[in-house]
Amino acid sequence: MSSLLIKTSSPSDDDTTPPPPVSFLPPPPPPPKKARGGWRSVKYILGNESFEKLASMGLIANLTVYLQTKYNMDGIQLVNVFNIWSGSTNLTPLLGAFLSDAYLGRFRTLLFGSVSSFLGMVVLALTAGMPKLRPFDCPGVSSCQKPQDWQLGVLYSGLGLIAVGAGGVRPCNIAFGADQFDTRTEKGRAQLESFFNWWYFSFTVSLVIALTVVVYVQTNVSWVIGYAIPAACLFSSFVIFLIGKHTYIITKPHGTAFVDIAKVVVGACKKRAVSLESSSGYSLYDPPLTETDQHVEKLAHTDGFKFFDKAALITDSSELDDKGLPRNSWRLCSVQQVEQLKLIVGLVPVWFTGIGCFITMDQMNTFGLMQAIQSNNEAKKRSKKNIRLTTRHRINTGIVMAILCMVVAAIVERNRREAALKQGTLVSPQSILLLLPQFAFSGLNEAFAAVAIMEYYTNHLPETMRTLAGGNLLSQLLCIQLLEHCYYQPSPPCDFKQWERISMVGWP
Repeated sequence: MSSLLIKTSSPSDDDTTPPPPVSFLPPPPPPPKKARGGWRSVKYILGNESFEKLASMGLIANLTVYLQTKYNMDGIQLVNVFNIWSGSTNLTPLLGAFLSDAYLGRFRTLLFGSVSSFLGMVVLALTAGMPKLRPFDCPGVSSCQKPQDWQLGVLYSGLGLIAVGAGGVRPCNIAFGADQFDTRTEKGRAQLESFFNWWYFSFTVSLVIALTVVVYVQTNVSWVIGYAIPAACLFSSFVIFLIGKHTYIITKPHGTAFVDIAKVVVGACKKRAVSLESSSGYSLYDPPLTETDQHVEKLAHTDGFKFFDKAALITDSSELDDKGLPRNSWRLCSVQQVEQLKLIVGLVPVWFTGIGCFITMDQMNTFGLMQAIQSNNEAKKRSKKNIRLTTRHRINTGIVMAILCMVVAAIVERNRREAALKQGTLVSPQSILLLLPQFAFSGLNEAFAAVAIMEYYTNHLPETMRTLAGGNLLSQLLCIQLLEHCYYQPSPPCDFKQWERISMVGWP
């Protein structure tokens, strides 16, 4: 009987290969993650802003013509629709600033605003592409069919979505860009100043493209393509914004400044009988910032607007509980809250100054265009040091440029009008080149004052109130529109050709 021989493996004398060494060293650390914020994030923010402004300006510049030619609007209805919508786009940012600071945060507010603007632009593109959504065209006919209520409803829904989107985008875009820099360092402050210049440069380039290429396509090629371009731009803006999400510094909402402002005013009024001169025995409630507010700059107590200091006076020990917190936050406020209100009060003179500068720029987009239309347009051909003016000097320079702009425009208009009356025609023989100085002064006003005021709002207010700074800028534009609407309020019958020109709002 044969037996099975099982050969067991054993180390051979000829096998001299040593076993692999066992490493007890820890695995190498993963490569360090790139820091968030800085120019790495700002390039996406500027791309988002450029496409958004290209779309919004492409809509604003030619909306009155679209409403007249495609919806057969004329007279007061056209003016009211445009002015109400345009004013709404400057009013909703105040609500957007409140929601951003109190609940949503700037990133989410920008995200929702971009989506709303895109949907509104799609609705307008559909009204241009689907004839059933608007009344019949009637070129050369005196009595045109008026739009039905449901057709106006579709139109107003698109304009409403765009106004809501503006409320989310406009107050947060600059503030969100400023969040990407650490302004506690000299390098961060220098980068923030450079960001303002790049932001305004991208806005200007977008404005030029919108007022030339997009407007030309809308009026000479197709309204469908002319509105599809802004819709595509808004979609690109949304995509670029999302692509850069992993690079952003996203701060959480820390409450709205409006409530703190109200608390300080109420608290100061409740203690109005307290004399600050005889309050040496009282102390100010000035607690340290909490852990959640570590990124917020602690504001030191100042001597200006002393009336509001009464809100922070501890006149009775019973005003604090066992934990040292106010029992009634509408009677006792912190020094931080008081100083925030003082900063806002200090902005009031700059706010009024901005209205004076911006209304001059806006006049060049209305009155200046009327001058150009009524002038002879056959024109003939004719250091490395980093020097930066202070914000105050730039605003003052802008004010001077605004004054010179209006003085030169008045002189040119007097000469243009006298030449036209002497010739007996509407169009003056005066050359259009004579309008260049006033537009040059208007451009210098915008370059100095507009950028400086925007920068001042953002830097002057603490981080938690930057969104309010964007709302301040837009509230000035809303006041300008209200002033112009009251001044130019027509009485029937209304000359549409005149109102088509004075209704054009070229500065966002």
